[in-house]
Amino acid sequence: MNILVTGSNGQLGNEVQVLAKQHMKHRYWFTDVAELDITDAAAVKAFVTANKIELIINCAAYTNVDKAEEDEATALKINADAAGVLGSQGVRVIHISTDYVFSGDEHVPCREDDVVAPRTAYGRTKYEGEKRLLAVCPEAVILRTAWLYSTFGNNFVKTMIRLGKERQELGVVFDQIGTPTYAADLAQAIFTVIESPIWRPGVYHFTNEGVCSWYDFTLVIHELAGVTTCKVRPILSEEYQYKTPRPHYSVLDKSKFKKTFDVEIPHWMDGLRRCMKSLNS
Repeated sequence: MNILVTGSNGQLGNEVQVLAKQHMKHRYWFTDVAELDITDAAAVKAFVTANKIELIINCAAYTNVDKAEEDEATALKINADAAGVLGSQGVRVIHISTDYVFSGDEHVPCREDDVVAPRTAYGRTKYEGEKRLLAVCPEAVILRTAWLYSTFGNNFVKTMIRLGKERQELGVVFDQIGTPTYAADLAQAIFTVIESPIWRPGVYHFTNEGVCSWYDFTLVIHELAGVTTCKVRPILSEEYQYKTPRPHYSVLDKSKFKKTFDVEIPHWMDGLRRCMKSLNS
């Protein structure tokens, strides 16, 4: 199969590149904005036609939550317009979405058919992307995820390691609950969808298993990284003074994905250990 991967320089795109080496029966085109502007319908159509693309994995997204509030038009272009363009090519699409489509006020894990209520520009534009994609490509697979980190790029794990080495004390919020997700495990989920004997379109949730707060997550990061000189102090979200509100509870119910594809999903601590092992090596 000829596969186009967009956003290939990001955390998830890089992890897909790593895993693709184990699935060499397919041919891949790894692109980012320098190689292909996915908001340009003519350019995308020409690329898909010239390379006989049969599947698009869309890892591209505008993910800066605070900047999206200041420039929702650009976030909409990348998160929604591009999704519609990619979905209009007459090929299958795997698209990555987010927990931010929900309000964050829930107290039980969100299911795929729960009411969406995005409270940020990022969440609104990502949900608009879901709608536009499904309108033109009902056979698409959408994977909503959360709290993504990787050995690639900048992310919470790397930031906490750096700050832990630089500071004697660090305040981290404890009233936001979710599931850290190793991008390598999300990449594996993408290949699980691809390699399934039957194409199973729809919206699915995928994160690692388990739940924690950012505070709990940081404690484990420091333990695995050998950071011992920094005291981590739990603080409330209001003490951090976010520019843009963050979900207080963003745990996703993964039952549908596990049942549909008959898989077990690693716990977030297992994913973090594997990520830390790669970082340390």
